[in-house]
Amino acid sequence: MFRERQILDILIGRLDANPSVRSNIYRAESITWKGKSFPIDVIELGSDNIDHPCIGFFSGVHGMERIGTQVILAFLQSLTERLQWDDSLINLLTQVKLLFMPIVNPVGIFMHSRCNGNNVDLMRNAPINAEVNVPFLVGGHRLGKALPWYRGKKNADMEAESQALINTVNQRIIPHKKAITIDCHSGFGLNDRLWFPFAYSARPFPLLAEVTALKNTLDKSYPYHHFYHIEPQSNAYHTHGDLWDYLSVENEGRDFIPLTLEMGSWLWLKKNPKQIFDIFGVYHPIQEHRIKRVLRQHMPLLDFLIRMTASHKYWWPNTTRARKTLENEAFELWFRKVS
Repeated sequence: MFRERQILDILIGRLDANPSVRSNIYRAESITWKGKSFPIDVIELGSDNIDHPCIGFFSGVHGMERIGTQVILAFLQSLTERLQWDDSLINLLTQVKLLFMPIVNPVGIFMHSRCNGNNVDLMRNAPINAEVNVPFLVGGHRLGKALPWYRGKKNADMEAESQALINTVNQRIIPHKKAITIDCHSGFGLNDRLWFPFAYSARPFPLLAEVTALKNTLDKSYPYHHFYHIEPQSNAYHTHGDLWDYLSVENEGRDFIPLTLEMGSWLWLKKNPKQIFDIFGVYHPIQEHRIKRVLRQHMPLLDFLIRMTASHKYWWPNTTRARKTLENEAFELWFRKVS
């Protein structure tokens, strides 16, 4: 058993024993690989009323990017401790549901691989093809599982891990009045980025006004402390098969904002070039003090997103005029100006 799984089991035990807040812990899938069973567990905390909003926290889609899982587990551990004494948090959870899927790809984490046990890249595995050119290999391909970023066979069912994520979002998050998700990754650029759809297309995300309102609130709430570069993923690069693109398209018309936290691991390499020779070095801080710093620095963002989800009525645009103003602002920020 790997360390992240051990920590998750401890946290599940503590939450099971805590009567202060509603919790629901269940197994979304169990992956069998080389005779061993690898569970994919989901933890729900707080309200289960679909008239209340919901936020989902996901990580471990790529096994090499285990810092994402460690960030989510550290945040879940903090919440677990605060539920022992924090009345404001306990009260907040009567108005919002939190859902955690910290280890989407357990075999990948176990075998130190980006892909799952079938050598498929889960974030290239959804049945959605790019409308624009994608970078060779990196954007997803079907040339063969010996190469990284392999999408899987054409017209095949999605991998069990991918389907577990899709089912969890569709069944446990999307039915809620408002829904936000954040999926934690690492490995691109010198800056930490908050991406929103799309990766498969250059067209604007339908909830562009809502994302802009969220960005503006984050900018104003943390004017000197937040360092996230917020943009559509298409401004960085395009891919086939993105799971969050697929969920966005399938649920178009719903109030659903999927975000991706892409931690800029090139900065860790810049500070410690020797770690490029480590198996995790391109995706992980390696040095203990940097790992602790990463675990600390994203706590405010995750807490902010919970409070934003619970308080959606104060910032989610609800008039045509407000949406149009925010959309125009978004085009100024991320796209060509409206003619």
